Amino acid sequence: MDISHRKVKTAFRVIDAEGRPVSGKEIKVQQTRHSFLFGCGAFDFIPYVKEGDAEHKEIVESWQKIFNYGTLPFYWGRYEPEEGKPDRDSLMKTAEFMKSQGITVKGHPLCWHTACADWLMKYDNETIMKKQLERIDREVSGFKGVIDMWDVINEVVIMPIFDKYDNAITRICKDKGRVGLIKAVFEEAHKMNSDAVLLINDFNTSVSYEILIDGCLEAGVPISAIGIQSHQHQGYWGADKVYEVLERYEHFGLPIHFTENTLISGDIMPAYIEDLNDWQVPEWPTTPEGEERQAREIEEMYRILFSHPLVQAITTWDYRDGAWLGAPSGYIRKDNSPKPAYDMLKDLTHNEWWTDTTIVTDENGFAETDSFKGDYTVTVDGIETKIVADKASETVIRV
Repeated sequence: MDISHRKVKTAFRVIDAEGRPVSGKEIKVQQTRHSFLFGCGAFDFIPYVKEGDAEHKEIVESWQKIFNYGTLPFYWGRYEPEEGKPDRDSLMKTAEFMKSQGITVKGHPLCWHTACADWLMKYDNETIMKKQLERIDREVSGFKGVIDMWDVINEVVIMPIFDKYDNAITRICKDKGRVGLIKAVFEEAHKMNSDAVLLINDFNTSVSYEILIDGCLEAGVPISAIGIQSHQHQGYWGADKVYEVLERYEHFGLPIHFTENTLISGDIMPAYIEDLNDWQVPEWPTTPEGEERQAREIEEMYRILFSHPLVQAITTWDYRDGAWLGAPSGYIRKDNSPKPAYDMLKDLTHNEWWTDTTIVTDENGFAETDSFKGDYTVTVDGIETKIVADKASETVIRV
């Protein structure tokens, strides 16, 4: 697989105080962060920042050895269970801590029919819409500079026909139509932070999602990236489907984020289950055979996605087993021990797809390396220089 687009030529010229080239000088080039967003659900950061207990400290520290990008939950009904009393402080403190660690943070989601605020139901549709936009104003502007990436709206393909229970967002989606609601919430988010990365996100990868995106773009909706959920509790998609999904969404020319990726290391959920939430079992253990299978499948999927030039981010949904649906879908077990998938992905992201090398200047004081795009510490004679390698460039170092 060709991953040359993930690299960039990084050149250095070493000169002395008089501006003369210095030959034979060693330059240590050490990557500190990927430009590519290797992400994971970061829900465990919240209790760690709030309580600082040893168990969550262990989880957070192992998480950071692989990932540079985390998703935090802004489910309206949980974030603001009582109108006017959002849990802003804990989310802000968590996001600020993550940013201080060099982690890019995404908020998920601003508009969704599931986990919606029940108190919205007492209002008419016009008022619900007004409050939805006010919620977007509050979050996007209030977290600007700390969170500048949002899943603006989630699972719109089924939103107006969702019939498991009545909710305020399905009501306004029926009223305004899918494209009408999407346009309204995206324009509001863009108005609050014009530099933010704004995603549409869905688990439905059928032609219905393609048609919806096409309609949104025709209507001028400012979509920054296409979010594709890939919860695979019922078995790995396989390489053919991964390629097929990429081929169907690449024609939009927008960045693609795999926003919620899940692969199981235990028994596979039966195929007859239509809604993953309906699968309720007393225990769902991980198994040695399942863990080996999980690692193989994750590796194949990551290699395919990393090789595609439009894919900018991959987010694992569950870091620890049992986080969602009780599934053995994490990179670590319930006792926090790493699974084979953890070791595999760490090796990919911080060894195979990582630059840590020493180069030596020629007679013109020049040296060059082919580096993975990202942040670097460059050291010459014990003096460190920080650079960002995202396009071909030359850095002059004076010794």
